[in-house]
Amino acid sequence: MKSNHQSKDALLIDAKDNVAVALQNLKKNSIVTLDRSIEIKEDIQVKHKFALQDLKVGVTIMMYGVIVGKVQKPILMGQMLTVENTNHFIGSLSEKNAEYLWVPPDSKDMASTFSGYDRKDGTVGTSNYWLIVPMVFCQNRNLRVMKESLHKALGYSTNHYEDYVNQLVGAYESNSTKDVSDTADFSIHKKATTSKTFPNIDGIQFLNHDGGCGGDRHDSQTLVQLLAGYICHGNVAGVTVLGLGCEHAQFSHLEKAIHQINPNIQKPINFLSQQKEGTEEQLLKKAIKVTFEGLVEANKIKREEIDVSKLIVGVECGGSDGFSGISSNVVLGEVSDFFVKQGASVILSEFPELCGVEQEIVNRCNSSEISERFLSLMASYESLANSKGSSFSSNPSPGNIKDGLITDAIKSAGAVKKGGASPIVAVLDYTEVLKTKGLNLLCTPGNDVESTTGLVASGAHLILFSTGLGTPTGNPIAPVIKVSSNTDLYQKMNDIIDFDAGPIIGGSVTPNELGKELHELCIKVASGEQSTKAQILNQDDFILWKRGISL
Repeated sequence: MKSNHQSKDALLIDAKDNVAVALQNLKKNSIVTLDRSIEIKEDIQVKHKFALQDLKVGVTIMMYGVIVGKVQKPILMGQMLTVENTNHFIGSLSEKNAEYLWVPPDSKDMASTFSGYDRKDGTVGTSNYWLIVPMVFCQNRNLRVMKESLHKALGYSTNHYEDYVNQLVGAYESNSTKDVSDTADFSIHKKATTSKTFPNIDGIQFLNHDGGCGGDRHDSQTLVQLLAGYICHGNVAGVTVLGLGCEHAQFSHLEKAIHQINPNIQKPINFLSQQKEGTEEQLLKKAIKVTFEGLVEANKIKREEIDVSKLIVGVECGGSDGFSGISSNVVLGEVSDFFVKQGASVILSEFPELCGVEQEIVNRCNSSEISERFLSLMASYESLANSKGSSFSSNPSPGNIKDGLITDAIKSAGAVKKGGASPIVAVLDYTEVLKTKGLNLLCTPGNDVESTTGLVASGAHLILFSTGLGTPTGNPIAPVIKVSSNTDLYQKMNDIIDFDAGPIIGGSVTPNELGKELHELCIKVASGEQSTKAQILNQDDFILWKRGISL
């Protein structure tokens, strides 16, 4: 990103741009000075874009140095871009039209190892989880019973709201004249008093879902591949799998998918069928017993120093705002480049949010085969959207639009910054596992949880998640580090945000400086030295992308 001109009021991102970003609320008739003096023609909200010259109908709108829209109603210099005067529009696409040169950042003073788990099958982990997986939604109730039993007995339960309810009940029963909410002394962040039976087990995690039977058979197969990715994941020490017996997603399908991913897998995997075991009591007693025995063995595994080159980092954004593309996404890009320079891997997802930057992607691909696969997956996804009467242009949510992301191309031009600037070494389809070190693309929808779920199935050990509006998204087996685009959000929702990229907006710190700080936090989280806010809240989101239209 070539930051050309910035004042305390506004930012011109690239010299080619004909719009700028408001860094604070701008009043009508005020003057903003960038590469020229602009008289503001109307009140403009912070994060929104305004014209740097008079723009006639049909003129292409440039931002980040690329085409991000087209004028559909005249826009005067100093007027704000809106959904009424601007349409989504992208430039033409060709084969690779420029040689791509990447200058790797200096990483000599950055941590080169983390304290993790070196598995016997060749994988590594940043966590040590036991996983309990249902083959079909019929088993969700049994998972709930197991979770309530195991978490409470083994010290993993952190539901402090139960304490809050008890205090409210006490106030009610004492016939207090005060409002019961005033009598309860409660904080969700107080530490759990129960000690864990297995201190080397980070948690017992449950992948509740609504699939496995009914619906499209293809969805069941996608579920199987997704579950296999989680089971083979280096953050998982062992697995208990529950099935009914007659579902589409059969044990044999899962076993085949597991061995396709990792023929040398050595972790314990226990398969239990309810129709085979008999009564619910027989099933649950056996499931709990084999899980407990597995936990005893998994608890013997200790952390050790592992080279950072073995890390896989997923980058994601959700609840984006008009600052995301100039602050948090840029910081994530710095960290992505640091990790790639160190020999590690990064996965950039959300294909609907690459619409408009395809030429940049094509130019960055290491080979024509890689770029062709990218374009093929983009085309098939867009075709699916069109068949449902939609398109990638429908991606921006009402929250995105309200905060300045009024076209998908504007959103995409900022979203791609999360992947840094390194060359693209591979393109993966949903549920495919990463095999090539470096920056990989993964075809996922723009939906936060469906995408994050897919990133972890593809091997991501941790997720860097940029947000401008705030979202609690987490994952059952991979820590999600939430990075805010603005300091107001960081202060307002500090129970779910881990890192603030807001200082970039005022120019008090550079993306490189914040990138180094965030890289350090990644190493601490990967080493188990610091928990993310999503982990503290037990925010364990897992949603299958059923290949329907999800933008």
